Amino acid sequence: MTAHRKLIRRTALTATAALAALVLAACGGGGHDMGSMDSDSSPSTSASAKAGDHNEADVDFAEEMIQHHRQAIEMADLAADRASSQEVKDLATKIKGAQDPEIETMSGWLTSWGEKVPEDMSGMEGHDMSSGMPGMMSSEDMGKMEKASGAEFDKMFLEMMVEHHEGAVEMAETEKADGKYGPAVKLADDVITAQTAEIEQMNKMLGKS
Repeated sequence: MTAHRKLIRRTALTATAALAALVLAACGGGGHDMGSMDSDSSPSTSASAKAGDHNEADVDFAEEMIQHHRQAIEMADLAADRASSQEVKDLATKIKGAQDPEIETMSGWLTSWGEKVPEDMSGMEGHDMSSGMPGMMSSEDMGKMEKASGAEFDKMFLEMMVEHHEGAVEMAETEKADGKYGPAVKLADDVITAQTAEIEQMNKMLGKS
């Protein structure tokens, strides 16, 4: 009986040890899995997701299109008390209404990417925004528009805005070709669609098509 009891006790100890080993292995495995989860949600990964997958072309597009849009809005503002055509005034209002929110959107991207939002230089006397961006008006062009009124202003506004829009379309096409950030590429596509339609509308108003 004594030998039998010893055998039972030894068997129980062996089973207990085996169970303990299994529990330790499971805990160790669980700890490893948790470590993997932690590494997947590391601060650097989260920051990358927040910033978005973007490249230099996206940054250039946002920085330059913000300034391009600001000048279009400055031109549109002039139409309020200088244009004689209601159609020109309505178009100017439409342009401002579309481009103001896009400036806000692109400014948000730049901030999330750790980039500086361009300073608003529009309307500053002696500052020429035309360098480096297609379709931008020179300070001389803007001066002429400010001095014009009535039918003369209408014609000048339409001709200059056609050129301005063509420049924006060119910039947007570059972003579509070289950009990486999905929302920026989508905005570029929207710019092409909207401003191409407005170019056609303005050319009709000028009697060119």
